[in-house]
Amino acid sequence: MASSEFALFMGQLLRRPHQIVALAPSSAVLCAEMTRELDPTRGPVVELGAGTGSITKAILDAGIAPENCHSIEMNPGFCDRLRSRFPGLNVHQMSAGECGTLPLSGVQAVVSGLPLLSMSTKLQRDILSGFAKLVAPGGDYVQFTYGPKPPVTKAVRDELGLTWRKSHKIWWNMPPARVYRFSQE
Repeated sequence: MASSEFALFMGQLLRRPHQIVALAPSSAVLCAEMTRELDPTRGPVVELGAGTGSITKAILDAGIAPENCHSIEMNPGFCDRLRSRFPGLNVHQMSAGECGTLPLSGVQAVVSGLPLLSMSTKLQRDILSGFAKLVAPGGDYVQFTYGPKPPVTKAVRDELGLTWRKSHKIWWNMPPARVYRFSQE
């Protein structure tokens, strides 16, 4: 990551600590795992909590065209950086809880950099219900977590009939993380 990206991240962390709970931007190894199953021929991708664009870059590096990537971010400073860093990217300054209102269908995956476990069950429900509205059959909700349990509460998993697969532990991230891929039964 460029030093200007890290400086922006740290500046926003200090200005808006209630919005940013990560210790550092996602590592390249974590981003690669999150985007490993994306296919440029399978439709658009929605990214939640785009931040400085670490995961965005990996999505684009996976061959997803900028016009087929929709990045949702609440922080205006991060939105400005995303627009300048990735021309043609669809940047939506909004809450991830509103992702189901995007005029999209046939989305192959929703890729999330959000601190989902620190959110209320209601907000998790709104986010995952939005995923269910957007994603094509067989599509995934991809979420990383630092903890040992699935990063979606049991109540929301049960309500939406979610199953999951998880990656190996990614030690080259600060802190180490694991990627979960949720889908509907």
